[in-house]
Order: sequence, then structure tokens, then C-alpha cells
Amino acid sequence: MVDEVYSPEEDSYLIEKCILEENLTNKKCLDMGTGSGIQSKAMYKAGARNIFAIDINYKALFASQKNNHEITQSIRFVESDLFSKISNEKFDFIAFNPPYVPSGKIKWKDLDGGKKGRETIDKFLNQLPNHIVNGSILLLLVSSLNNPDEIIDILENQGFITKIINSKKFFFEEIFVIRAIYIK
Repeated sequence: MVDEVYSPEEDSYLIEKCILEENLTNKKCLDMGTGSGIQSKAMYKAGARNIFAIDINYKALFASQKNNHEITQSIRFVESDLFSKISNEKFDFIAFNPPYVPSGKIKWKDLDGGKKGRETIDKFLNQLPNHIVNGSILLLLVSSLNNPDEIIDILENQGFITKIINSKKFFFEEIFVIRAIYIK
């Protein structure tokens, strides 16, 4: 694995499991913040053949390409700060395991989420409506430290129907996977 790339941990495996439960055949998919590429591989296993793997870190894109070498024909790798380099793209399915750890300053872009752990999440949610279509599905991993009820309210105000579909408790937090379906 390349240095400075988020290695899969419990959060990665939690959202991976949720992706594998989806039918992604003929879906245009986005692995936002691809990191090591575990979610792109899960999308492929779930039937996707049109996958965008996005990361702000070029080393993560290199790691994702390396870890998905047998399926790179189905993945487009793009170095981008969220949607900035794919501004005209719309997706049927998006999975995002964002940086969500509350921190005083952003030292590690793959972990540190700012004061409430929401800096990247809020920016993503603000840009999201421009990149979805009717029926789009979002899987978003969040922490109990990020005020998940407020995140769910934001999604529902954007037209999503939401449900927490998986979670895992730790001694200091609980992480959740929110499944949101966009309905015009």
C-alpha cells in the first residue's frame, strides 16, 4: 500500500458490505474519496461497469488503480476535490466514506473532518444535488460525533428518503451508513 493512503478499517468494511447488497448492474457509480479502492471493487462485484473513483490525493488514486488492476477497464480514476473535476457528471449510485473525525485543524485529509467532523461532509452535501438523477442512491458513512440526525434532515430537505441501514458501536462513537434515495 502507498504511504498516506487510508487503509481499509471498520468503517470501510461497513460501507463495503452495504454496497455488496445493492444491484448496480447498468448503474453509473461514484466512489467518492476512493482511498485504497475497496468501494470501487465492491461496486464492480455488485454489477457496476461504469465507475468513477475520485480522490483529492493522487497517491490514493495510484493505490486504487493498483488494488483494482484486474478491473481498471470499468473504472475512471480522477484526481478531484469532491465534484470539482467532474462538474457535469450525474450518478445513479454514490458511496462516500468521508473524513469525519472531529479535529481542530485539517492535518490528515482522509481522516480530519474539522471542528464537528463535518467540513467535507457539508461541502459534499451542498454539491450533491447537481450530480444526481431521480432514483439516485447515496450510501454515506457518518459518525455519532457528526450529528447524524442533522445530516439526515439536510438529505431529506434535498428530496431524499433516508434510512440508517448499518451501524457499528465503538467505546467513543458509533458509525452509521445512511442509505438515501433521491425522489424528485
